[in-house]
Amino acid sequence: MEKGVIESKILSGWRSIFRKCVFRVLRVGPIPSHIAIIMDGNRRYAKTKKVDKGAGYEAGTLALLYMLVCCYELGVKHLTVYAFSIDNFKRKPEEVQKVMDLVRESIPLLTRMVKRCPMRVHFAGNLQLLGADIRIPAERLMESTADNSKFVFTICVAYNSTDEILHAVRESCREKCDHIQEISGIDASNGLQGKNGDIHQGDQDLIKLEDIEKHMYMGIAPDPDILIRTAGEYRLSNFLLWQTSCSRLSSSFTLWPKFGIWHLAWVVLDFQRNHPYFGKKKKAAVDLANGSYFSSSPPSKS
Repeated sequence: MEKGVIESKILSGWRSIFRKCVFRVLRVGPIPSHIAIIMDGNRRYAKTKKVDKGAGYEAGTLALLYMLVCCYELGVKHLTVYAFSIDNFKRKPEEVQKVMDLVRESIPLLTRMVKRCPMRVHFAGNLQLLGADIRIPAERLMESTADNSKFVFTICVAYNSTDEILHAVRESCREKCDHIQEISGIDASNGLQGKNGDIHQGDQDLIKLEDIEKHMYMGIAPDPDILIRTAGEYRLSNFLLWQTSCSRLSSSFTLWPKFGIWHLAWVVLDFQRNHPYFGKKKKAAVDLANGSYFSSSPPSKS
């Protein structure tokens, strides 16, 4: 993808003015803080256009960059996309290589876009599964944009929820074990032991919810308000299973490369229509996680 293509199809003047007019109307209602997207339909798009799969993925990448600008201008705080699953490594080598090439080519494009739309770019997943030609530039981009807080763009690559949860549990256990050993050494030196010679730390030994969540690949972002999946599919496909218990699920029959501003506007309008209900559900989930759901005494019987 050339720089001129991005500027003409995404950042051109009249398109920007049109988007701002549409978004001004949408901002009358509540705007979702976090939108997550499963970008499905690239290969089917290529088949309908009678082109190779690589061209379908290129069209999907262009649609992603356009949606990135749309969410930024709308006032969304977090955008998360499912770019490449760990399971996708099982696909044909040439197809995997094409996607990896697009990820690598997208990094300098994102670097240029950051100069115009200040944002934090985060790559979530098991990045050790990626080649050094992708992992190192991705890490540099994450480091250079880490201080930007207005908008956070998360690309889930070499990712699935099973691996994320396993990673978080392992890191939490390792951190807790290191902490216990450190405290045990201090207390033992001070002669603080239990009746059987054991050192008791009480609740400090327990792994809590916040211990798990801070080690999640997605620990930098709140739970999504909306999860969009294109191409008429209704599966979560092992994506953000931990984070989407209270998210609004939106399935669009539109193939991802054709997903545009009007599709996004419809999703946001649907979110605004159901916002009171989902707001209560999310608040109840937060209260339950914080242990305050049952803190109030039940009403007395009259």
